[in-house]
Amino acid sequence: MINDRELSWDGCVNGRDLGGLGRVKPRAVVRMEAPTRLSEAGWAAAWAHGVRTVIDLRDPDEREPDHAPRPAGITTVNVPLDPVGTPFYERWKKIDGLGSPLHYPAMLAEHPEPLITAARAIADAAPGCVVFHCAGGKDRTGLLALVLLTLAEAPLEEIIADYLLTYDRMKQWYDERGFRDQLAAVTELLAARDTTIEASLTSTITSLTMPEFLLGNGLSDAELSALRARLTG
Repeated sequence: MINDRELSWDGCVNGRDLGGLGRVKPRAVVRMEAPTRLSEAGWAAAWAHGVRTVIDLRDPDEREPDHAPRPAGITTVNVPLDPVGTPFYERWKKIDGLGSPLHYPAMLAEHPEPLITAARAIADAAPGCVVFHCAGGKDRTGLLALVLLTLAEAPLEEIIADYLLTYDRMKQWYDERGFRDQLAAVTELLAARDTTIEASLTSTITSLTMPEFLLGNGLSDAELSALRARLTG
């Protein structure tokens, strides 16, 4: 099932369709790293996959020009997920650099608004597939994927396995830039706090009640219905 979700778009190494996880239908939503390296052929493949909306979860100062122009029919929506300038942001930048699942429960509790905005953007998007991404497609993308997959009743093990895939997919990208192996770094960070990636994700997922989380933080009943229709048909 995981192999069937892999997307071989030229210039993309971490793209995958969430269809097949839980009740998510194919070609509804795709997660990936920033699509800036997609070639013309890569964008053509995305278009052929049905992509009509791209949701960018990065901060404005992270954005960079695309290597090839996006098809004119694709709409880009900017929804910065990190609550920059808040006490939460300053605190967690020091703890895990906002680069591990460790901060997920605090983010959901203290700053659900950006996630609701992203969910609303997916619900309101034009017909077609929606891509969402941050820089590497790991944690901001991973947290939004976790929320969507929990809503779509994906089993715990599927959500965790999908999150872990990014470490392998992005390893060469990190190596080329001289970054430390991210799986080892995050594993070590969490071990120092007597937990693991799997345990941290499990705690977050099992405590996230759906659809109460979305409705309780501002998503309307109509928007929830639209989001469910987008994800599961």
